[in-house]
Formats: sequence, C-alpha cells, structure tokens
Amino acid sequence: MNHEPSGCLCGEPELSRRGFVGTAAALLALPALPEQPRRSLPRKLPRDFVVEASWVLAQRGDEQVLLRDASVRVRGNDIVEVREGRIAGTMARVNATGQLLLPGFISGHTHAASGSPTRGIIEGGRSYQRPLELLEALPDEDLDAITAYNIAELLRSGCTSHVEMSLSLRQAQSYVRVARRWHVRGFPGGMVPGTARLFPVWRRTSDQVLTDSVQDTLREIDANRRFALQVNGAEEGLIRPMMAPHATDTHTPETMRAVLAAAREIGNGLHIHLAQGVGETRTVQRLWGKTPVAWLEELGAFSQPVFGAHMSGVTPPDWEIMKRHGAVYAHCPSGGGAGASSGSQPWPEALTAGVSTNIGIDTHSNDYVENLKQGVICGRARARLLNGVSQAGLKLPTIQDAVRGATLGAAIGLRRTDLGRIAVGCKADMTSIDVSGLLVGAGAPGPEPLSNLLYANGLSVRHVFTQGYAQVLDGVLAVDDEAAVARRGGGAVRKIWEQLQAERWFS
Repeated sequence: MNHEPSGCLCGEPELSRRGFVGTAAALLALPALPEQPRRSLPRKLPRDFVVEASWVLAQRGDEQVLLRDASVRVRGNDIVEVREGRIAGTMARVNATGQLLLPGFISGHTHAASGSPTRGIIEGGRSYQRPLELLEALPDEDLDAITAYNIAELLRSGCTSHVEMSLSLRQAQSYVRVARRWHVRGFPGGMVPGTARLFPVWRRTSDQVLTDSVQDTLREIDANRRFALQVNGAEEGLIRPMMAPHATDTHTPETMRAVLAAAREIGNGLHIHLAQGVGETRTVQRLWGKTPVAWLEELGAFSQPVFGAHMSGVTPPDWEIMKRHGAVYAHCPSGGGAGASSGSQPWPEALTAGVSTNIGIDTHSNDYVENLKQGVICGRARARLLNGVSQAGLKLPTIQDAVRGATLGAAIGLRRTDLGRIAVGCKADMTSIDVSGLLVGAGAPGPEPLSNLLYANGLSVRHVFTQGYAQVLDGVLAVDDEAAVARRGGGAVRKIWEQLQAERWFS
C-alpha cells in the first residue's frame, strides 16, 4: 500500500496491454490444475529437541555473534541451551548441517491476504484497487484460502512474525484464524479505513470527504478494538493485535485520538503507513500544521511501540523524533510489486540517523530473504547516488544491517526482550537457511555465512520454528499439506481473475 494516490493509476504502453490481454485470456480459459497426490506431512517434532547447525547467529549481551558448529536446545516454547559443539542427550535432533540458524525473521509491515491476488498483474502499472475490492467481497472460505497461501509463503521464506496490517477487519479475522491453526506469531490489526471505505477518503478531491468520514471511521475503530481484545494473547501469547490506522492523511485528530486510545487499551502498539510520500506530508502539514511524524508525537502516539512503513515523504527532523522514541521504520524494498515500486525508500537515511529499522514485506512479494537482498542492493544504490550528488555521507546498508533489523531491531521496537534473539530464555523462533549448497554457497559452510544470504532466496530456507513448533522441516511446510494450500489458494484467486476478465480490467 505504499503508492501515493496518483502512483497506481499510470497505464502501460498500448502494445504491452494488447499482448497481456491475450495471455490473461488464455490463462483464464485453462482448466484448473489437476489435483496432485497428497504428500505426507513431514514428521512432527516433540517439544524437546536440538537443532545442530554449521553456523548459529546467537545473542551475547547486546551483540549478535556467529557460533560455528553449534547446537540450540528447545524445550516447550523456549530456548534452554545454546553452545558450540554438540549437546548431549537422547532428545530429537534437527540436522542443519551446511545451514545458518538465525532468529526467526520479523516483518514490520505485511498485508498478508493481498499478496497473491495482485502479484503478476499490477507490475506494469495497473492499480491494485479493483483486485483488492474483489478480494474483500469473497466469502470467508475463499478469503481464508488466500490468507493461508500467503502466510505459507511467509513461513516458507523464514518469516515467523508479522506486524500485520490486514486491509480490513474481515481480513484481520481471517489472518487470526489461519495464524492460530499454524502457530504463527502475529501482531495483526485491521486497517482503518478498510478497503471498502479507503479509496474515496484517500483519493478525495475535497477535505469535506475526510470530515464526513469521521463517524464511520470511529465505528470501524471500535469494531477493530473489540476484536483485538477478544483475541489478545491467544495461542500462548502468539496473537498480539495492534491498532492499524491507514495513514495520517486519512484521519482527523478525533479519529487518530480514538485509534491511540484503543491501542493503549490493547497494549501492543501502533502500526501505520507513515509519511508514505510527499503528498501525505504536504496534506498533513496543511491540515494540522505539522509533518505526519511530528503530528503523531503531538498526539502522544510514541508512548507505545510504533511501526511506520515506507516514509518516502519524511523530513530530516522526523528522524530525530523516531530515534528519540524508539519507533521502528519498516522499509519495504519490494513495495508496489517487483519492478513496480513507486521509488526507492530512505533506508540509508534512517540508518545514518540511528533510527531503528526493519525490512517489511508490504504486499506483493512474500519472499523475506529476497526482500533482505533487495533492501541491501537498492539501499546501497540510493546511498551512492545521493552521496555523489550532495555529499550526504549516507551509510551504505549491509546484509548485517538487514538481518539485525529483521531480528533484534524489530524485537526491540516491539519491546520484547524474548524475541529476535537466539539466547537462553528467549522464545524458540528460529529459521535455518542453506548457505553452502548450489547457487548460494561453495559446497561447504563458508567463513562469513551472512554474506551468502545475498545469494539465497526463500527456497533456501530449510527449517522454521515459532515458539518451538516446527512450521517448515527440510524445506517443506509442516503445518499443512503444501499442495492443498496451493490448490485452495489458487482456486480462490482465480475467481478474482475471472471477474477482472469479465470487467475487461486487463484491457
């Protein structure tokens, strides 16, 4: 959702449009994929096991350190031992030879259900608005199928925790239904205004539209507040809802105060698109006399955890506010879809200013490892360009910055000392990634395994655990039948494509 209002409406060249219509029509004319033989699920792990890895990124005080040929013991929900070498005993063992074991990745910004319905059809410049409207109209069974497909992708790429801005209360409820089945750690909130009401308010031509929206927005806030309180702390504390206002330019002081009061009552924080672009910043300055970040500070938003996504319209003084309050900037390098982002985002500036940062998924790409890589590559390009133009002195982002933000940085922002770390007493949220095999490594574990992540992707992830529950084992989804998840998700998404085809949306 990182585009500014005008950014999603650009068209494609005429030849490209004609060519795509033919492809889309042919695709939709094909019969559904035949049902695949059901693959037996991987073995279930007992609640006491050891992971033996060639490398472990462990926590030592305030630092993340690499331990070679190390073992981590999990009992119940927690890590109970971390050491180099083998841990003695007869407990079950997970072989992670040739792999780097990391704390489970935390995405500071997701819209889980909205990834697959838009992926592959918006990259040429089409707006995501209509597909998302059709997604919202699906019955619960289809919505849950699509939500499950996208959460499965997040897990498959090592992302164990999601600061989740579902695009409506219905989508937040769907997220929670799936997350509870699969032991997912989620910080969900329904976006307010939700999809059904957002676009007329966001893309308004008169401020009167915003004024007229207040009562409906207050009702949405209360509905989300009540749902959050119902599920807060569910599944042994895995579900911790946040309040999720869409952005500062779709709210008034009255509605934003109501959001903040609800967030304080729930107790888990605030998740918002923040200063998404120059247009938002100018609007908020005109209406309320301050930048979006400064306005939130004036309203008292930063007394709790805050995750702000995108921030392409940030001003230099805003960074100091974010840093002072420990708020997290969620940088989403693939926001807008692969190759279709509205522009690079100010991750190098945030790092240079000492602000806590995180890599967020946003919407269309659920491959967390790819997003780590893309963040580093695009961030270094941005920093070099700006340094060359203005001698800005920006830090060149590294894979170490990305991994720290994806683990420890996000956990600190959530004010959770038990997450984002591989250390005794922390929750057993862990991800192992092959750093030695074909296309990623050199046939053996290398001396600097974090650098090998720059050659990896989500398919390089081998094992994923959240709070001691195995969700991926040996590269296969362990909490459900992978083929069935794909089949159900694909069947639901085809209904959206077919409606788009009937509306001649592709042409």
